[in-house]
Amino acid sequence: MTHAGAVALTRIVELELVRLRPSLAGRGAGGAAPVLVRVCDGEVSGWGEIPSVTPDRWDALAEVFAPALLGHSWRRPTEVVDAFADLPWDPALVGALDTACWDLWSRQRSTPLAHALGGSRTALTAGVTLARQVTLESVVTEVNRQVGAGFRRIRLEVEPGWDSDVVRAVQGSFPFLVLQVDAGGRYSESPEDLDALRALDATGLVAIEDPFAPDDLGAYARLTSELRTPVALHRSLTSLEDLGEAIRAEAAGAVNIDPSRLGGLTAARRAVDLAVDAGWQVWCGSSARTGVGRAATVALASLAGATLPVEMPGAGARGRDLVVPPVRAHDGVVPVPLTESGLGHEPDPTALPGSTARTLLLDAPRTTGPGGH
Repeated sequence: MTHAGAVALTRIVELELVRLRPSLAGRGAGGAAPVLVRVCDGEVSGWGEIPSVTPDRWDALAEVFAPALLGHSWRRPTEVVDAFADLPWDPALVGALDTACWDLWSRQRSTPLAHALGGSRTALTAGVTLARQVTLESVVTEVNRQVGAGFRRIRLEVEPGWDSDVVRAVQGSFPFLVLQVDAGGRYSESPEDLDALRALDATGLVAIEDPFAPDDLGAYARLTSELRTPVALHRSLTSLEDLGEAIRAEAAGAVNIDPSRLGGLTAARRAVDLAVDAGWQVWCGSSARTGVGRAATVALASLAGATLPVEMPGAGARGRDLVVPPVRAHDGVVPVPLTESGLGHEPDPTALPGSTARTLLLDAPRTTGPGGH
């Protein structure tokens, strides 16, 4: 076992892969399921989450990516990503392993993960996303439910024909509510769609997220130059290189940073810095299905540059957190756990076994690198 203050970790002793039941992946996931990864050095463990893994990607994780980490020596978690340099890029798989190593490293030093990342905030304002509703009345009803639970920022899913009228209906009932929209790449540069985006621009939103297809940075740049509302990127970004290209193209004014989409906390922390240096606004979203991934997102969102509300499950959200304590907002605020090391949350020993479909335990090669133990 490595103790705080000892030589930094250079070798993982064990790596456990926990494939959860597909029902935890949510709607439209098919045979995909969340996976938790646990890296263990003696009695100390760190955890990460892959939000959705198909059987084929499970095989890639178990046979390629996990062994690559087990055979890699590192002293700081920022060096973990080097283990995958020669592999096809898969940000979710790399991200979970990277995050688990950050958690392990922080726990070995009895340090909260938020502080290890450089975070300084103790509590975060929370935002919630509302899926598309059937009627305007049902939208207002659901917003009222979330506002009653303390949320002060609402992210509405929009599409052509279901956009500015929805925003105005909500604003009519909640004039001081902070609103942004997620367009999910459903718009084009057709005259009709551009008029619809201009109408959204006139409603005073915090951001218009992903209006166009992810690969059309030219369209994003043209819209950014025209609108007052910041255009936000999310689905376009699967690496730091993508973010750098978008910044150079002046393709947005805000960004939704999700560690599992960028390749883990190492990349996500750097992404926050790059975006802030470019003058972009930042919030931390999460595609996580369990509290493991959400806890990592909270730690990232404690960085000073992530000024917009962190994404959290809303009132009435279904699904099991699988960690204790649960990672949730209380009266619209998420506490950053600073009295515990690492993530500050532990997998729930009573809930996890009943949600597990398969477990695979891998041992590291029995060799000791420089500085090993």
